[in-house]
Amino acid sequence: MNFSGDTVDMVGLLFPLTPILLVAKLFRWVQIIWVNIEIQIEQNKEIISLLKNNRDKIRGDKKQ
Repeated sequence: MNFSGDTVDMVGLLFPLTPILLVAKLFRWVQIIWVNIEIQIEQNKEIISLLKNNRDKIRGDKKQ
């Protein structure tokens, strides 16, 4: 196999960059999860509010 100097340089450059790229990917992944968690919390609050309103409406209808 005949490897040119450019190919060896690219492979040699790839190894030190791999941990940096993995850490960057990890931070991006955590950010996406964090944003989705915030959205999910807001949706859960809205669902709870709607369920409470529905429950109160049903209880009010039964009393009459």
